[in-house]
Amino acid sequence: MSTFKKKIVFEGAATALITPMKNGTVDYDAFGRLIDAQISGGIDGLVVCGTTGEAATLTDEEHRECIRYCVERAGGRVPVIAGTGSNDTEYANELSRYACDVGADALLLVTPYYNKTSERGMIKHFLSTANVSTVPVILYNVPSRTGVNISMAAYKELAKHERISAVKEASGNLSQVAEIAAELSDSLAIYSGNDDQIVPVMSLGGKGVISVLSNIMPKETHDICALFAGGEVAASRELQLRLLNLIKSLFIEVNPIPIKAACALMGYCSQEIRLPLCEPGEASLEKLKAAMTEAGLKF
Repeated sequence: MSTFKKKIVFEGAATALITPMKNGTVDYDAFGRLIDAQISGGIDGLVVCGTTGEAATLTDEEHRECIRYCVERAGGRVPVIAGTGSNDTEYANELSRYACDVGADALLLVTPYYNKTSERGMIKHFLSTANVSTVPVILYNVPSRTGVNISMAAYKELAKHERISAVKEASGNLSQVAEIAAELSDSLAIYSGNDDQIVPVMSLGGKGVISVLSNIMPKETHDICALFAGGEVAASRELQLRLLNLIKSLFIEVNPIPIKAACALMGYCSQEIRLPLCEPGEASLEKLKAAMTEAGLKF
Protein backbone atom coordinates (compact mmCIF):
# COMPACT_ATOMS: atom_id res chain seq x y z
CA MET A 1 0.00 0.00 0.00
CA SER A 2 1.31 3.44 -0.95
CA THR A 3 1.99 5.81 1.95
CA PHE A 4 1.62 9.18 0.23
CA LYS A 5 -1.34 11.14 -1.10
CA LYS A 6 -1.48 13.35 -4.15
CA LYS A 7 -3.60 16.29 -5.26
CA ILE A 8 -7.03 15.22 -6.49
CA VAL A 9 -7.84 17.13 -9.68
CA PHE A 10 -11.61 16.97 -9.16
CA GLU A 11 -14.28 14.99 -7.38
CA GLY A 12 -17.62 14.32 -9.06
CA ALA A 13 -18.31 14.50 -12.80
CA ALA A 14 -16.07 15.93 -15.51
CA THR A 15 -17.43 16.13 -19.03
CA ALA A 16 -15.52 14.57 -21.90
CA LEU A 17 -16.47 17.44 -24.20
CA ILE A 18 -17.48 17.03 -27.80
CA THR A 19 -15.75 19.35 -30.26
CA PRO A 20 -18.44 21.25 -32.20
CA MET A 21 -17.71 21.60 -35.91
CA LYS A 22 -19.15 23.63 -38.77
CA ASN A 23 -18.17 23.69 -42.44
CA GLY A 24 -15.11 21.55 -41.78
CA THR A 25 -13.64 23.61 -38.95
CA VAL A 26 -14.04 23.85 -35.19
CA ASP A 27 -17.07 25.98 -34.25
CA TYR A 28 -15.70 27.99 -31.34
CA ASP A 29 -18.92 29.95 -30.80
CA ALA A 30 -20.78 26.68 -30.21
CA PHE A 31 -17.89 25.35 -28.15
CA GLY A 32 -18.05 28.37 -25.88
CA ARG A 33 -21.80 28.04 -25.38
CA LEU A 34 -21.38 24.35 -24.52
CA ILE A 35 -18.63 25.10 -21.99
CA ASP A 36 -20.78 27.77 -20.33
CA ALA A 37 -23.79 25.44 -20.22
CA GLN A 38 -21.69 22.75 -18.59
CA ILE A 39 -20.47 25.04 -15.86
CA SER A 40 -23.89 26.60 -15.21
CA GLY A 41 -25.26 23.04 -15.08
CA GLY A 42 -23.01 22.23 -12.13
CA ILE A 43 -20.30 20.13 -13.74
CA ASP A 44 -17.13 19.56 -11.70
CA GLY A 45 -14.54 19.55 -14.48
CA LEU A 46 -14.01 19.64 -18.23
CA VAL A 47 -11.95 17.32 -20.43
CA VAL A 48 -10.99 18.83 -23.77
CA CYS A 49 -9.63 16.87 -26.75
CA GLY A 50 -10.36 13.41 -25.46
CA THR A 51 -11.86 10.55 -27.47
CA THR A 52 -15.29 12.21 -27.33
CA GLY A 53 -13.69 15.41 -28.64
CA GLU A 54 -12.50 13.65 -31.83
CA ALA A 55 -8.88 14.35 -30.92
CA ALA A 56 -7.71 11.73 -33.41
CA THR A 57 -8.86 13.84 -36.38
CA LEU A 58 -8.04 17.31 -35.08
CA THR A 59 -5.03 18.94 -36.71
CA ASP A 60 -2.18 19.84 -34.39
CA GLU A 61 -3.18 23.51 -34.64
CA GLU A 62 -6.83 22.70 -33.83
CA HIS A 63 -5.83 20.48 -30.91
CA ARG A 64 -3.74 23.21 -29.37
CA GLU A 65 -6.31 25.93 -29.98
CA CYS A 66 -9.14 23.85 -28.49
CA ILE A 67 -7.10 23.38 -25.31
CA ARG A 68 -6.20 27.07 -25.10
CA TYR A 69 -9.76 28.16 -25.84
CA CYS A 70 -11.31 25.82 -23.27
CA VAL A 71 -8.92 26.99 -20.54
CA GLU A 72 -9.64 30.63 -21.37
CA ARG A 73 -13.42 30.16 -21.59
CA ALA A 74 -13.61 28.17 -18.35
CA GLY A 75 -11.71 30.99 -16.68
CA GLY A 76 -10.82 28.99 -13.60
CA ARG A 77 -14.45 28.20 -12.78
CA VAL A 78 -13.76 24.45 -12.99
CA PRO A 79 -10.59 22.44 -13.66
CA VAL A 80 -9.73 21.85 -17.32
CA ILE A 81 -8.08 18.54 -18.17
CA ALA A 82 -6.34 18.46 -21.55
CA GLY A 83 -6.15 15.29 -23.60
CA THR A 84 -2.54 15.22 -24.74
CA GLY A 85 -1.85 11.50 -25.07
CA SER A 86 -0.48 9.96 -28.23
CA ASN A 87 1.13 6.79 -29.56
CA ASP A 88 4.15 8.99 -30.33
CA THR A 89 5.84 9.83 -27.03
CA GLU A 90 7.64 12.92 -28.26
CA TYR A 91 4.43 14.36 -29.72
CA ALA A 92 2.63 13.68 -26.42
CA ASN A 93 5.44 15.50 -24.64
CA GLU A 94 5.24 18.52 -26.96
CA LEU A 95 1.47 18.78 -26.65
CA SER A 96 1.67 18.32 -22.89
CA ARG A 97 4.20 21.12 -22.53
CA TYR A 98 1.87 23.38 -24.51
CA ALA A 99 -1.17 22.45 -22.40
CA CYS A 100 0.76 23.21 -19.22
CA ASP A 101 1.95 26.54 -20.63
CA VAL A 102 -1.59 27.71 -21.48
CA GLY A 103 -2.98 26.84 -18.06
CA ALA A 104 -4.52 23.37 -18.18
CA ASP A 105 -5.08 22.03 -14.68
CA ALA A 106 -4.23 18.42 -15.55
CA LEU A 107 -3.41 16.13 -18.47
CA LEU A 108 -5.28 13.04 -19.68
CA LEU A 109 -2.88 10.52 -21.25
CA VAL A 110 -4.28 7.60 -23.19
CA THR A 111 -2.29 4.39 -23.53
CA PRO A 112 -0.33 4.09 -26.80
CA TYR A 113 -2.56 2.75 -29.56
CA TYR A 114 -1.92 0.89 -32.83
CA ASN A 115 1.80 0.40 -32.22
CA LYS A 116 0.67 -0.58 -28.68
CA THR A 117 3.96 -1.34 -26.83
CA SER A 118 5.16 -3.70 -24.15
CA GLU A 119 4.55 -3.14 -20.43
CA ARG A 120 8.08 -1.81 -20.08
CA GLY A 121 7.63 0.52 -23.03
CA MET A 122 4.31 1.79 -21.67
CA ILE A 123 5.88 2.64 -18.34
CA LYS A 124 8.71 4.52 -20.03
CA HIS A 125 6.19 6.30 -22.30
CA PHE A 126 4.03 7.59 -19.45
CA LEU A 127 7.00 8.51 -17.26
CA SER A 128 8.51 10.52 -20.10
CA THR A 129 5.41 12.70 -20.37
CA ALA A 130 4.92 12.94 -16.61
CA ASN A 131 8.47 14.23 -16.36
CA VAL A 132 7.79 17.16 -18.72
CA SER A 133 4.41 17.99 -17.15
CA THR A 134 4.03 20.66 -14.50
CA VAL A 135 0.48 19.58 -13.58
CA PRO A 136 -1.13 16.32 -12.41
CA VAL A 137 -1.46 13.49 -14.91
CA ILE A 138 -4.51 11.23 -15.29
CA LEU A 139 -3.82 7.94 -17.07
CA TYR A 140 -6.53 6.76 -19.48
CA ASN A 141 -7.04 3.02 -19.77
CA VAL A 142 -9.40 2.08 -22.62
CA PRO A 143 -8.27 -1.28 -24.06
CA SER A 144 -11.34 -1.63 -26.32
CA ARG A 145 -9.96 1.26 -28.39
CA THR A 146 -6.21 0.93 -27.96
CA GLY A 147 -5.71 -2.83 -27.83
CA VAL A 148 -3.62 -2.60 -24.66
CA ASN A 149 -4.46 -2.72 -20.95
CA ILE A 150 -2.51 -1.12 -18.12
CA SER A 151 -1.43 -4.02 -15.90
CA MET A 152 -1.31 -3.83 -12.12
CA ALA A 153 2.46 -4.09 -12.28
CA ALA A 154 2.51 -1.01 -14.54
CA TYR A 155 0.05 0.86 -12.30
CA LYS A 156 2.24 0.18 -9.27
CA GLU A 157 5.34 1.50 -11.01
CA LEU A 158 3.59 4.55 -12.49
CA ALA A 159 1.90 5.45 -9.19
CA LYS A 160 5.35 6.16 -7.71
CA HIS A 161 5.62 9.30 -9.86
CA GLU A 162 4.62 12.45 -7.99
CA ARG A 163 2.53 13.86 -10.87
CA ILE A 164 0.73 10.66 -11.93
CA SER A 165 -2.24 11.13 -9.65
CA ALA A 166 -5.26 9.35 -11.15
CA VAL A 167 -6.64 6.98 -13.74
CA LYS A 168 -9.70 7.06 -15.96
CA GLU A 169 -10.63 3.38 -15.97
CA ALA A 170 -12.65 2.58 -19.08
CA SER A 171 -11.73 -1.09 -19.22
CA GLY A 172 -15.12 -2.06 -17.82
CA ASN A 173 -13.29 -4.50 -15.56
CA LEU A 174 -14.54 -3.90 -12.02
CA SER A 175 -12.17 -6.54 -10.66
CA GLN A 176 -9.27 -4.46 -11.97
CA VAL A 177 -10.77 -1.32 -10.44
CA ALA A 178 -11.04 -3.14 -7.09
CA GLU A 179 -7.42 -4.19 -7.28
CA ILE A 180 -6.24 -0.64 -8.03
CA ALA A 181 -8.30 0.62 -5.10
CA ALA A 182 -6.93 -2.08 -2.78
CA GLU A 183 -3.29 -1.55 -3.72
CA LEU A 184 -3.00 2.13 -4.67
CA SER A 185 -5.84 4.08 -3.05
CA ASP A 186 -3.53 6.76 -1.62
CA SER A 187 -1.58 7.41 -4.81
CA LEU A 188 -4.08 6.95 -7.67
CA ALA A 189 -7.56 8.47 -7.66
CA ILE A 190 -9.94 6.39 -9.78
CA TYR A 191 -12.52 7.83 -12.18
CA SER A 192 -15.04 5.72 -14.01
CA GLY A 193 -14.61 5.98 -17.76
CA ASN A 194 -18.06 4.47 -18.32
CA ASP A 195 -21.31 6.23 -17.45
CA ASP A 196 -23.04 2.94 -16.65
CA GLN A 197 -20.46 2.17 -13.95
CA ILE A 198 -20.37 5.39 -11.91
CA VAL A 199 -21.98 3.91 -8.81
CA PRO A 200 -20.04 0.61 -8.91
CA VAL A 201 -16.71 2.42 -9.30
CA MET A 202 -17.51 4.91 -6.54
CA SER A 203 -18.52 1.99 -4.29
CA LEU A 204 -14.93 0.79 -4.65
CA GLY A 205 -13.54 4.17 -3.67
CA GLY A 206 -13.67 5.99 -6.99
CA LYS A 207 -13.83 9.80 -6.97
CA GLY A 208 -16.31 10.20 -9.83
CA VAL A 209 -16.57 9.92 -13.59
CA ILE A 210 -15.21 11.35 -16.82
CA SER A 211 -18.51 11.35 -18.64
CA VAL A 212 -20.04 11.36 -22.09
CA LEU A 213 -23.60 11.64 -20.74
CA SER A 214 -22.86 14.95 -19.02
CA ASN A 215 -22.54 16.73 -22.37
CA ILE A 216 -26.35 16.76 -22.34
CA MET A 217 -27.09 16.10 -18.64
CA PRO A 218 -24.40 17.84 -16.56
CA LYS A 219 -26.57 18.35 -13.47
CA GLU A 220 -27.82 14.77 -13.33
CA THR A 221 -24.35 13.30 -13.86
CA HIS A 222 -22.96 15.56 -11.16
CA ASP A 223 -25.85 14.54 -8.91
CA ILE A 224 -25.15 10.80 -9.28
CA CYS A 225 -21.67 11.45 -7.92
CA ALA A 226 -22.64 14.03 -5.30
CA LEU A 227 -25.43 11.88 -3.90
CA PHE A 228 -23.12 8.90 -3.57
CA ALA A 229 -20.35 10.99 -1.99
CA GLY A 230 -22.90 12.43 0.44
CA GLY A 231 -23.98 9.01 1.62
CA GLU A 232 -27.26 8.93 -0.31
CA VAL A 233 -26.34 5.71 -2.07
CA ALA A 234 -29.89 4.57 -2.85
CA ALA A 235 -30.75 7.90 -4.49
CA SER A 236 -27.51 7.84 -6.47
CA ARG A 237 -28.21 4.32 -7.65
CA GLU A 238 -31.79 5.17 -8.55
CA LEU A 239 -30.68 8.11 -10.71
CA GLN A 240 -27.99 6.02 -12.41
CA LEU A 241 -30.51 3.30 -13.24
CA ARG A 242 -33.14 5.78 -14.42
CA LEU A 243 -30.66 7.10 -16.98
CA LEU A 244 -29.32 3.69 -18.01
CA ASN A 245 -31.34 3.46 -21.23
CA LEU A 246 -30.09 6.88 -22.33
CA ILE A 247 -26.51 5.94 -21.41
CA LYS A 248 -26.80 2.79 -23.54
CA SER A 249 -28.32 4.79 -26.40
CA LEU A 250 -25.34 7.14 -26.40
CA PHE A 251 -23.22 4.15 -27.43
CA ILE A 252 -25.65 2.67 -29.97
CA GLU A 253 -22.99 3.63 -32.53
CA VAL A 254 -19.33 4.35 -31.85
CA ASN A 255 -18.70 7.31 -29.54
CA PRO A 256 -18.93 10.27 -30.18
CA ILE A 257 -21.46 9.79 -33.00
CA PRO A 258 -24.58 9.57 -30.80
CA ILE A 259 -23.58 12.22 -28.25
CA LYS A 260 -22.79 14.72 -30.99
CA ALA A 261 -26.17 13.98 -32.56
CA ALA A 262 -27.81 14.46 -29.15
CA CYS A 263 -26.03 17.78 -28.67
CA ALA A 264 -27.20 18.86 -32.12
CA LEU A 265 -30.80 17.91 -31.27
CA MET A 266 -30.56 20.09 -28.16
CA GLY A 267 -29.28 23.05 -30.16
CA TYR A 268 -25.70 23.15 -28.89
CA CYS A 269 -24.04 22.63 -32.26
CA SER A 270 -24.36 21.09 -35.69
CA GLN A 271 -24.30 17.33 -36.13
CA GLU A 272 -21.13 17.60 -38.23
CA ILE A 273 -18.54 14.96 -37.45
CA ARG A 274 -15.27 14.02 -39.14
CA LEU A 275 -14.68 10.98 -41.27
CA PRO A 276 -14.12 8.13 -40.77
CA LEU A 277 -16.96 8.80 -38.31
CA CYS A 278 -20.26 9.83 -39.85
CA GLU A 279 -23.77 10.83 -38.76
CA PRO A 280 -25.90 8.09 -37.16
CA GLY A 281 -28.28 6.00 -39.22
CA GLU A 282 -31.99 6.79 -39.07
CA ALA A 283 -32.83 3.79 -36.88
CA SER A 284 -30.12 4.75 -34.38
CA LEU A 285 -31.29 8.36 -34.35
CA GLU A 286 -34.87 7.35 -33.61
CA LYS A 287 -33.76 5.14 -30.70
CA LEU A 288 -31.62 7.99 -29.38
CA LYS A 289 -34.53 10.44 -29.58
CA ALA A 290 -36.81 8.01 -27.75
CA ALA A 291 -34.24 7.55 -24.97
CA MET A 292 -33.73 11.31 -24.66
CA THR A 293 -37.49 11.84 -24.38
CA GLU A 294 -37.77 9.08 -21.77
CA ALA A 295 -35.03 10.82 -19.73
CA GLY A 296 -37.02 14.07 -19.78
CA LEU A 297 -34.84 16.00 -22.23
CA LYS A 298 -36.49 18.67 -24.39
CA PHE A 299 -35.32 19.09 -27.98
